Amino acid sequence: MNPLIKELQWRGMIQDIMPGTEEQLNKEMTTAYVGFDPTADSLHIGSLVPILLLVHLQKAGHKPVALVGGATGMVGDPSGKSEERNMLSIEELNKNVIGVRSQLEQFLNFDKILPNAAELVNNFDWFKNISFLDFIRDAGKHITVNYMMAKDSVKKRLEGENGMSFTEFTYQLVQGYDFYWLYNNMNCKLQMGGSDQWGNIVTGTELIRRKNGGEAFAFTCPLIKKSDGGKFGKTEKGNIWLDPQRTSPYQFYQFWLNATDADAEGWIKIFTFLDETTIHELTAQHHLQPSERILQKRLAEELTRFVHGQEELDKAIETTQKLFANTKAPASALSIADLESIEGIVRTNYPIAKINEGTDALSFLSENNIFDSKGAARKMIQNGGVSINREKLTDPQSIINSDKLLHNKFILVQVGKKNYYLVEVE
Repeated sequence: MNPLIKELQWRGMIQDIMPGTEEQLNKEMTTAYVGFDPTADSLHIGSLVPILLLVHLQKAGHKPVALVGGATGMVGDPSGKSEERNMLSIEELNKNVIGVRSQLEQFLNFDKILPNAAELVNNFDWFKNISFLDFIRDAGKHITVNYMMAKDSVKKRLEGENGMSFTEFTYQLVQGYDFYWLYNNMNCKLQMGGSDQWGNIVTGTELIRRKNGGEAFAFTCPLIKKSDGGKFGKTEKGNIWLDPQRTSPYQFYQFWLNATDADAEGWIKIFTFLDETTIHELTAQHHLQPSERILQKRLAEELTRFVHGQEELDKAIETTQKLFANTKAPASALSIADLESIEGIVRTNYPIAKINEGTDALSFLSENNIFDSKGAARKMIQNGGVSINREKLTDPQSIINSDKLLHNKFILVQVGKKNYYLVEVE
């Protein structure tokens, strides 16, 4: 078995693989690509698996290509979608492409001295010079409508209430052309992606076969799911982003730290580079002492270091220790230095005049944007999910006044188990 495929298989990172792929990887250094959709100026943790596929590929001596879809982003991939998404402007797309490009450069080695140096491409660079008539003559005539309609992503949308626009219907052909272009211009013979991309990827290999008489290959990884059926990478606050301005390293660290035991056992194989023996040992230790959350801690450390670096990992651990190490101790035990040095939690400012007068808890929580509305704040308080300075808030009409100030300056708010807010009163 090919070493790369063997590595990915024990990690649970391969679902579908085209016949001949292993033989191609054994034969020569192979150029392979993954596409990234620039729907935002940052990737989120759902993009980590394709990023890791490229990293594993490069570690195995092959050449990775990261394609940012400046052109396909204008069309919108219907795979896994129940309705058509909003179109982005050229300006928004360009901003997003720049953001995604800068993030990908963190994870792959682009040093040109390497024979398998990573490369970044933007498919807008070749699509911008192709006219519609040229495209349907050059590519469209090689793929039949019957072939395109047989794809699951198309069939599901056609059977749904909203149908599918011609724009989205053409997406698989546009993505297929990417593979064809990379095959011709960069000798790219392999495409990787999530399992929902299989139909689009196969269209590319078919276009290469029909237009060039060439042979291209593919494999996909399973879509990551949470054991409870929830959507991976989503929290009450939305996506977990790779951009530290969108999701702080502390919040990123906390996401992995709060994984369930079942999720942590699978995720530590997929999202880290720890070897099989180490993972087996960690899993065995975890089963002996589940309350120690050994897998979750190591998972959070490895991922936070990989995405944000050792310094930010150290800060995230320090913040976690300050907030959670002794939760039975009063918040007043946290020094001014402790509170001021806490990294990554949400900080807000509130007028001292309102605190001196006294303000009701619902107004305080909504005016600090801790909740979107007083109604949401009331519901969470009634459910026992809000604490002020580590004391459970039981009455929505409670008054927040100067008696609540820590060191005459701060109020520490906790929502749920892990969401902290530091309100500075001035």
